[in-house]
Amino acid sequence: MTERFDFVVIGAGASGEAAASYARARGATVALVERDLFGGTCAFWGCMPSKTLLHAAEVRARGGEYPWEKASARRDYMIVREGRDYPDDSGHIKGYKAAGIVPVRGAAKIAGPGKILVGTDDAQRELEARDIVIAVGSIGKVPQLEGLAEAGFWTNKEGTSLRELPRSIAILGAGPSGTELAQVYARFDVRTTLVSPRQVNPTDHPRSSALLAKALRASGVDVRENARAKRVRPRAGKGGDHVVELADGSTVEAAVIELNVGRTAAPALASLGLEAAGVTYDGGDFLKVDEKLRASEHVYAIGDCIGHELSTHLGHYEGETAVRVALGDDVRADFSAVPRAVYTDPETAAVGLLLDQAKERGIDAYEETTDLATSSKGYVSESEGHVSIVIDRANKVLVGAFIGGPAASEAIHEAVLAIKLRTPIALLAQTIHAFPTVARAMGGLFAKADLALR
Repeated sequence: MTERFDFVVIGAGASGEAAASYARARGATVALVERDLFGGTCAFWGCMPSKTLLHAAEVRARGGEYPWEKASARRDYMIVREGRDYPDDSGHIKGYKAAGIVPVRGAAKIAGPGKILVGTDDAQRELEARDIVIAVGSIGKVPQLEGLAEAGFWTNKEGTSLRELPRSIAILGAGPSGTELAQVYARFDVRTTLVSPRQVNPTDHPRSSALLAKALRASGVDVRENARAKRVRPRAGKGGDHVVELADGSTVEAAVIELNVGRTAAPALASLGLEAAGVTYDGGDFLKVDEKLRASEHVYAIGDCIGHELSTHLGHYEGETAVRVALGDDVRADFSAVPRAVYTDPETAAVGLLLDQAKERGIDAYEETTDLATSSKGYVSESEGHVSIVIDRANKVLVGAFIGGPAASEAIHEAVLAIKLRTPIALLAQTIHAFPTVARAMGGLFAKADLALR
């Protein structure tokens, strides 16, 4: 028997949950399909466990009593894994049912326009939908390195769920995930090496990256910037450690190799039968969509699988936006003001364009920056860092903002709203900012820019 819905959402991670919940709140009927854990990476293998461990590591680094056993148990509580090997997602399912969403556990395959077959444990269910939303997420990429498969490796899944600490670890890739976990491991006395082909967190502002590298080294991490892994020699090091050879001729020895070198949605996308719904897929890491998140007529794609900024908050936005488009709202996805943050100690945060990026787009841009260490916030909290803003001279608006320092992930949101609304610099300069805060330092830059633009 075919079950009919207004929406079938394939994938119950952060973006799929947001789409399903918003559609249901608008009165639509919804089925939410998931082959693994309802709640996805963020709830079980990403944001929630990593931030829980970062908190424990920070308390420990500041002299608090937080042994690894307590940190591991607290993490297990957060991912509903107490007393079991695999997390329990029944709480998510209970919430869906209470909201009127129909959860379906199984592997989905599109059989035709608006038709989805789901292979469950005991049967095959046939679903029909006016609109399909693809939210299949992503997995960690595995580089083609000689010896890596024989040595074995961790991804973020093992990195956030470990119960026993390794004696040493080499992390390949210094994006947000690799950077955050490096600080966790090092603060729990694991000999940690972080290998980055470029700067730490390479898409960030250079001053933010330099702050992160300094903070990681202070935490005990051996940071190798501008270094690329070339080959792995399994168990060839002291005590049976793996030896990672780098392109500059140096080596790293570690008991565990962890990969944080990018994400791909290719395996999940390849198995969906997208062509049956008129979706063109080229076999790449991500699926292409238009400005309204449409992959084809009545098929939308959201979250990690479309390769934009891979974050929970953007997935939520995309999920709700796709449903709004499908329900006839006159909207399109706006990616001009997406906040990005790294939750290390100290934090970094960013939104919009770097100076070089703005100039590449033909914007007559310049940058104002201030050193947090010499600000009121820096003096009273003994904090280092910076606030930098990128200004469009011609239009006298903000196009980028970057913070490294305490509460960066909170303070960035004034800039997010300013970029979203194209708020004039003069108005930002007249806005009152509490003293002494990081936001106050940003306000000082707005005032300085307003004078320069007169």
